[in-house]
Amino acid sequence: MGSASTDDKDPLVIFTPSGKRGRFAKGTPVLQAARALGVDLDSVCGGRGICSKCQINPSFGEFAKHGVTVREDALSEWNEVEARYDRVKGLISGRRLGCQAKVMGDVVIDVPETSQVHRQVVRKEASTKPITMDPATRIVMVEVAEPDMHEPSGDFERLKDALAQQWDVHQVSAALPVLAKLQTVLRKGKWQISVALFQPDEGGVVQILEIWPNLHEGGIYGLAVDLGSTTIAAHLCDLTTGAVMGSAGIMNPQIRFGEDLMSRVSYAMMQEGGATEMTRAVREAINTLGGQIAEDAGIDPKLILETVFVCNPVMHHLLLGIDPVELGQAPFALATSDALRLSAPDLGLSTLNPQAQIYLLPCIAGHVGADAAAVALSEAPEQSEDLVLIVDVGTNAEILLGNKTKVLACSSPTGPAFEGAQISSGQRAAPGAIEHIEIDPATKEPRFRVIGCDLWSDEAGFAEATAQTGITGICGSGIIEAVAEMRAAGLLDGSGLIGSAEQTGTPRSIPTGRTHEYLIFDGTATGGPRITVTQGDIRAIQLAKSALYAGARLLMDQMDVDAVDRVVLAGAFGAHISPKHAMILGMIPDAPLEKVTSAGNAAGHGARIALCNRAARKRIEGGVRAIQKVETAIEPRFQEHFVAANAIPHKTASMPNLATVVSLPDVNFGASGGGGNDDGRRRRRRG
Repeated sequence: MGSASTDDKDPLVIFTPSGKRGRFAKGTPVLQAARALGVDLDSVCGGRGICSKCQINPSFGEFAKHGVTVREDALSEWNEVEARYDRVKGLISGRRLGCQAKVMGDVVIDVPETSQVHRQVVRKEASTKPITMDPATRIVMVEVAEPDMHEPSGDFERLKDALAQQWDVHQVSAALPVLAKLQTVLRKGKWQISVALFQPDEGGVVQILEIWPNLHEGGIYGLAVDLGSTTIAAHLCDLTTGAVMGSAGIMNPQIRFGEDLMSRVSYAMMQEGGATEMTRAVREAINTLGGQIAEDAGIDPKLILETVFVCNPVMHHLLLGIDPVELGQAPFALATSDALRLSAPDLGLSTLNPQAQIYLLPCIAGHVGADAAAVALSEAPEQSEDLVLIVDVGTNAEILLGNKTKVLACSSPTGPAFEGAQISSGQRAAPGAIEHIEIDPATKEPRFRVIGCDLWSDEAGFAEATAQTGITGICGSGIIEAVAEMRAAGLLDGSGLIGSAEQTGTPRSIPTGRTHEYLIFDGTATGGPRITVTQGDIRAIQLAKSALYAGARLLMDQMDVDAVDRVVLAGAFGAHISPKHAMILGMIPDAPLEKVTSAGNAAGHGARIALCNRAARKRIEGGVRAIQKVETAIEPRFQEHFVAANAIPHKTASMPNLATVVSLPDVNFGASGGGGNDDGRRRRRRG
């Protein structure tokens, strides 16, 4: 691990979101521990407490997931260097300087995105699918009659009259902050003003959100936010044209309280005020994201008048400030599953316009949330002639199966391995991360591509092209391809066991303890990382892909079919998965490769549809009631499918389509079981 000591009694240091951990002698600076473990923690001043780039967030309390209890004295006391920096430039409450804080006991340390050298690349790009514009918020310009002593009336009453006469707009209301500036704006505009009208339902009450003197040409905007367990992604949209003005994303800071949803539910249950703490963290992150995306687009964030959120049920409750404890136990009851209409102050979103309106899509059930509803809105499985399986791949996978006859949905707890977390050399998708890999079946030699460079590692100019970013680790799509390529090259048997150098015929298969690891890249000679795929990495991917496959198979059982016509991979990660490698790994049921496609960030696109089209909101509010929910947690066959899916690609499923693409070597390195196929039974419907 590169730790300062091997004594088991030395404090255990766990870094999030990377998941890297190691034991270090008391008094070891956090920055030194981070560097020893290869944690992405920035510093440019040589640890003198000047640059502040190594800021960290220590977490205290009980962490059952990590098996540690973190005491308040887990780090050394605040020192004069930190105090001086705080006086001069200011430190965010709760933060420490990693170069100054020293390890004194078991501790969980979160490295915020701003302290990471390799900032995350937002991979949830906006979809280019067309959206019919019918926004709830629009701008009109009106000419208001001047006051007359002989016909006394208030300015607001005359504004309402003008809206009725000039725009046929009736039943108008305005909040006090709008009324407070109405007289000033009217007179500044010489009785001509622009008005932002919010009308979520045709024929309903119209609310004035904002007013400007004369003709307002600065535009009005909305945010479509995909609030995921690991990543928060947002698209800034022009509410007049629907154009995407910018897309941005940040890591969900709640990851320091637990990498998966149930860990966060446990944190809320075990820590007094834990749910409140997570709510505050995510709202602060959304405020930061809203300001960042507006600044990048050159837009005043106060022109953001609407926001639509899609999220899973746990994120839904924590965003709203509702304790998610009931979602951690059967019958997984939601506080509310209906769509919600709120205002920015309700959620503490101070970056946006104070009158900004919030819309949360409805949840389908206790473990199938508004993100699944958004995927359904985007992909419309209920309109499909053929049977389509839609998989939104993430820390918590949302799975839809259906056609015009009926649509089923479930949620499957895949965990963060697909995002590069819990992987020995794993990292978020950022420049320098390996995202594609190929392994020669004959020589067992790898070649790879990294984010930020279009060249393969064995091509001329690769070293020069990656000199600035370096080769830093392996992201989610990279680890998927690495494991699949290892299986196809005979480095891995059907049970998931890595063979020895003698068994595989390559010195890249290196013993580590009682198992082996496969060496992809060794940059230690020049101060870089050593990137391997370990047996533990294989196990993490097996668990994640098994949960995904088992959820899909469970829906197929409920639909009474053994095959699907086509598969759609959705989500930021799903958009970058190679269908061939997904099939080799056994992530998804067998299907013709040309029938496995990517939908990009379908949940984010569904959020944009809801933001830009009022009818779509009504459609999905009715549509979720027709979707049949399947609860994986209480279905006995889920465990059966999960166990069978641990093999690579699968222990029992016939996969003839995959067989036409790649011939998997029949190797066995000593593990029981394997990845053999069954008797070849494949029926479109069970007889």
